[in-house]
Amino acid sequence: MDSARYLTGQFLLAMPGIGDSRFDHAVIAMCAHDEEGALGIGVGATIDGLGLHDLLRQFDIDPGEAPDAPVHFGGPVEPQRGFVLHAPDWGGQDTIDVAGRWALSGTIDILKAIAEGSGPSKWLVALGYAGWGEGQLDAEMSRHGWFNTEGSTGLLYDISADLRWSMAFSAAGIDARLLANSTGTA
Repeated sequence: MDSARYLTGQFLLAMPGIGDSRFDHAVIAMCAHDEEGALGIGVGATIDGLGLHDLLRQFDIDPGEAPDAPVHFGGPVEPQRGFVLHAPDWGGQDTIDVAGRWALSGTIDILKAIAEGSGPSKWLVALGYAGWGEGQLDAEMSRHGWFNTEGSTGLLYDISADLRWSMAFSAAGIDARLLANSTGTA
């Protein structure tokens, strides 16, 4: 298997004790992973006090048809930059397909379409992203810290952010309550 492309369309889950508080219980929807690096959008936490209507108003967009959905903490990189993960039934100027499972858009046209009721059938909005340079994620995957699992659209759209981490482990047959944040020695 080509490990450089293997995480695109998957979920990357932070293991307990990863050592970086920004990724505590993180669920990252991986959107790109190749020889140049990797990019994912965090979908395991929302930003307290920020809803979609607030974000739309910042761009002078009338919320119209859009529900006031929570905005996700997409990651620590460029937290002022917005992204929308969505069903592939809508496409805009910058939309990229992610392994046929979901799509990623990052321009204002998708926000306008969501507000008008003409956007994708399923979507979530995030600020920021998680990024890794060339070979960085591959090296991290060889050490303790990350676990990858199937990128289920049901987990992405139908489960609340606070339950995605444990539900993603459960879907992989792992009871997250039994995970330890340290290991012993013999």
